[in-house]
Amino acid sequence: MEKNNILTSFAGKSIILGAILLLFLTGCGGGDFTPIDASTTGFFNQYFVYPFSLLIKGVASFVNDSYGLSIVLITLGLRLVIMPFMVKQQKQGQHSQAVMKIIKPEMEQIQEKYKDKKEVEHQLEMQKELSELYKKHDFNPGKMMLGCLPLIIQMPFLIGFYYAIRRTPEIAEHTFLWFNLGETDYILIAIAVLVYFLQARVSMLGLDEKSRKTMAMMAYFSPIMIGIISFVVPSALTMYWAVGGIFMIIQTLFIKKIILKQI
Repeated sequence: MEKNNILTSFAGKSIILGAILLLFLTGCGGGDFTPIDASTTGFFNQYFVYPFSLLIKGVASFVNDSYGLSIVLITLGLRLVIMPFMVKQQKQGQHSQAVMKIIKPEMEQIQEKYKDKKEVEHQLEMQKELSELYKKHDFNPGKMMLGCLPLIIQMPFLIGFYYAIRRTPEIAEHTFLWFNLGETDYILIAIAVLVYFLQARVSMLGLDEKSRKTMAMMAYFSPIMIGIISFVVPSALTMYWAVGGIFMIIQTLFIKKIILKQI
């Protein structure tokens, strides 16, 4: 049950932050989609968007001027760089949950002891006893509050790459596989929706029925959003999301089966 709580919490955070990111990029945040170059002002443009734009062009020059393949390779590279932080967070979360399970009875005893003692000195005594309990078991409650940190850290890079794709005009002049990178492609949209639907299913593997019901509405919100948004953005972005989604499926299976040994 404790492992299920970890997975539910992590998957919920991922989906919620992913939805926020999608909304920010495509609607709520507006955005400047004019071509970017070295003269473009702004801290985020100069240190995130423009370097990614240069990277897209640079990688494309090494792969026969294929901007589609360049985006795929950079997407995979970004996800690989981020992955160790995600794995570390999962390990810490599992450890914290295991320790919490052990100390929970003692915590409840201490809290019950001071339940009717609202004076400041009694509350301080309770905190002191709880701190001693944490120290005894080498437990840091603060680590449990940092569960979203790896997800938050990656957002500037993912946002920067998103805007680099939209603001690098050379991308729209090229094709990749069967589609034009600058136009909407319905087959690719269907693939992206399917990928995120599978990602939602994978995120719920190993969960009990109660946890599945908790996750269901949040999990299926992501493919719906991807489908709707993909109708109004270039297919280069839809491909970027699809590739990222495929990587996340593999990463989730790896974490569940190898790291948490849930499946």
